[in-house]
Amino acid sequence: MITRTIENQIKNKLFKGKVITLIGARQTGKTTLLKNIFAEHKAESLWLNADEFDIRERFNNPTSTLLRSLFGEKKIVIIDEAQQIKEIGLALKLIVDTFPEIQVIATGSSAFELQNKTNEPLTGRKFEFNLYPFSFGELVNNQGEIIEKRLLKHRLVFGSYPEVVNNLGNEIEVLKLLSDSFLYRDLLMLENIKKPEKLVKLLQALAYQVGSEVSYNEIGNLIGLDSKTVESYIQLLEKSFVIFRLHSFSRNLRNELKLSKKIYFYDNGIRNALISSFQILEGRQDIGALWENYLVAERKKHNQYNHFYGNAYFWRTKDKQELDYLEEKDGQLSAFEFKWNEKRKHKISKTFLNGYPDSQCAIIHRNNYEKFLL
Repeated sequence: MITRTIENQIKNKLFKGKVITLIGARQTGKTTLLKNIFAEHKAESLWLNADEFDIRERFNNPTSTLLRSLFGEKKIVIIDEAQQIKEIGLALKLIVDTFPEIQVIATGSSAFELQNKTNEPLTGRKFEFNLYPFSFGELVNNQGEIIEKRLLKHRLVFGSYPEVVNNLGNEIEVLKLLSDSFLYRDLLMLENIKKPEKLVKLLQALAYQVGSEVSYNEIGNLIGLDSKTVESYIQLLEKSFVIFRLHSFSRNLRNELKLSKKIYFYDNGIRNALISSFQILEGRQDIGALWENYLVAERKKHNQYNHFYGNAYFWRTKDKQELDYLEEKDGQLSAFEFKWNEKRKHKISKTFLNGYPDSQCAIIHRNNYEKFLL
């Protein structure tokens, strides 16, 4: 059992009179995490799987009387895949207002469903947590830094989904199943996905452009969609924890790119599964992109779990001066350049240093990346 970083954070929020929502992509370990947290409270816990029709029906126009008959004397109610329930936000509000002694936990694999349905009804009534594939820090805490660093090349190709980590030798089969689940179970069930084959092509196009600036117009022309549809699909993919966007940083310099964006995958393995690219790291043409995607995604997990309330960017100028990653917090800029080969000489852009002389800068490579992720 690999201990998740947010386990103690969730425990500390129990029985505070609020709903706990746990959001993340399918197969990131939400159910396993909650079963571990409540292992000693089985007798007083009620598990409800909203993927089941009869469970959804019990929440159709619920009343406090009906809910009391459903919960009985249970003090902990866990609603798995809660986004499947219509008006789940109103149901959760009714529970927390009527039964403050009951701790309700709602999990969801699709943020675009659960968050949209809970944000307004649960204003001031919830604690929200995100769960991602295993982070570098979680894996280090489980098996030690030396072993995890030895597995770096493996992580860059196959990623860190729990089922992948726990099935050495069957990574490709597991990843194919996971990527199909992303594409066909969650996203393609939405009514506003009119052309599912285009969504697959969009994901593949994004997989090839990791680490590069993304143009919705160019991608649209490539796969046969207008730019507005491309943007809407990307927003859905982001809300369902497949990808996330990083925007360009611009403050002082006239030639800085102001409206550019990059798109990264939450997991390298999913990215590689979409384009069926599982060859070993040596000799790959996309090692730079894999390294950048891994570091940005792992840093995002680290910041989320450690409550870093800053902003993240990349930086580039019209004459192609660039930095891979920036963070801004309380007016302080930290800039990072990612390089796989630590033996080559690397420098931070003088243009950036002159424009932002008070910034902190570092080059991150495979011999020091643990400091960036722990």
